[in-house]
Amino acid sequence: MGTHGRMVICQISDIHCGSPYFIPDLLERSILEINDLDPTAVVVSGDLTNAGYRQEFEEAAEYIQRIQCERVMLIPGNHDSRNVGYIHFERLFGERYSTLDFEEAVMVAVDSSEPDLDDGRVGREHYEFIHETFAMAEDKLKIFVIHHHLIPIPGTGRERNIIYDAGDVLELLADTEVDLVLSGHKHVPYSWKLENMFIVNAGTASTTRLRGNTRPCYNIIEIEDGRVKVFRKYPFKDRELIVDFDSATHQYLHYEEVTGDGRPGDRRQRRTLS
Repeated sequence: MGTHGRMVICQISDIHCGSPYFIPDLLERSILEINDLDPTAVVVSGDLTNAGYRQEFEEAAEYIQRIQCERVMLIPGNHDSRNVGYIHFERLFGERYSTLDFEEAVMVAVDSSEPDLDDGRVGREHYEFIHETFAMAEDKLKIFVIHHHLIPIPGTGRERNIIYDAGDVLELLADTEVDLVLSGHKHVPYSWKLENMFIVNAGTASTTRLRGNTRPCYNIIEIEDGRVKVFRKYPFKDRELIVDFDSATHQYLHYEEVTGDGRPGDRRQRRTLS
């Protein structure tokens, strides 16, 4: 269990060690803030590196080791699979597909990256593994982790990197009653509700490679008595509530970001209730 009897999951994404836009102070601060939460689990949803080189992975591993949590779930992103980078990922972090099982929740993470391509896919060969893991979870909260987007994100320009088999994966997740999807990739934080499933995208935690007026951030998920709250946290600054839902009744409050005047990154908050 996390702090104060809650289950706390922190999601950090797109740290891009080795990039000229990488800001060490942002990542160091994010890790300090995450450690202060005493999280149950930490998810790193891809793009640990800029180009998949050995020295970039080793730098990323040094930062990951500073996370004071026994359960850290990592997957590679498209940048990590460049230059045969997945070899270094496996050497330093292990398998590119993993599960975490808790009393309250089960998490499944899959690698959607393709070598030297920005595009991604899950692949039919992994559908059975995903289906069986979530089917055995019964009434636990079900969380799916992937790097690429399953649906487009506003403010990201022309969308080219939705995974190739997104329709089949969405059907699979809906059939197995997944509650929450965590992703990264385009550095724009956003959340969608699709049927009874929330799809929450994380921004970049530690770079200035930003679109519009977005800022570096990461996600905090708090779970208590079937209630799930997702917060967006800005390093050095406050956090804001994005999603608040009951996993049993599917009633929710959605603090949805909507574009103010058509410019990416110019956003206001709108609360919807269902």
